[in-house]
Amino acid sequence: MRSVQRWWVRLLPLQLVLMMGAIGLAAGVLGAMTIILVRGSFKTAPLPGAPGAESPPSVGAVFTPEVQHWVPKILEWSKEYGVDPNILATVIQIESCGDFMAGSGAGAQGLFQVMPFHFQDGEDPHDPDTNAKRGIEYLIGGLRRADGHVGLAMAGYNGGWGVIDVGWGGWYRETRLYYIWGTQIYLDAIHGKTPAQSAALQSWLNAGGINLCRQAAARLATPTPGTPQPTLQIIPLSQ
Repeated sequence: MRSVQRWWVRLLPLQLVLMMGAIGLAAGVLGAMTIILVRGSFKTAPLPGAPGAESPPSVGAVFTPEVQHWVPKILEWSKEYGVDPNILATVIQIESCGDFMAGSGAGAQGLFQVMPFHFQDGEDPHDPDTNAKRGIEYLIGGLRRADGHVGLAMAGYNGGWGVIDVGWGGWYRETRLYYIWGTQIYLDAIHGKTPAQSAALQSWLNAGGINLCRQAAARLATPTPGTPQPTLQIIPLSQ
């Protein structure tokens, strides 16, 4: 009996080490699960200016005709600011559907729906290049704060950078929807889906985006008689 006790005492340090290791492993797993639950499933993009941040050469087919109208400019802005063009197209889709004269009741303006206080004196908020500059600057700030997490950057673009670290439970419904639509439309873009194949885009259209796109289509329509107008294919989602 005494020999068993002696061995127990001798092995006590090893037991403590094993116990501390088990506790540390459990804490690590719990911490990782907490981050996933709070921050959502990670989808990251190369940060602007970081190694490997070269942008894809094209914009996905998932975007509506009004957004596709801006593809040459989107690719130009993507190269200039080092941001994936599909992220830029996703923001334009949700914010204005390509209407460069769009405005909101809160005062946001233009393609990227930029708030007035982001512009400098004398800048035209409806000039596409100026609007893109200010909108993309804010988007880049969100991407950097979110470590390239596209969904969190989208949430930050809608609700302000402060929501990035708050987590899903502290967001308004509008920001939650923006996160869902933004992430999924972006994923559908890089996976080559069409508008009809994207449940997220159809959800956004059915939630009121269709009216924004009709306004954009009217704005972008040429006065030439007989010119085909942009068309949208809307598939109602099952309840």
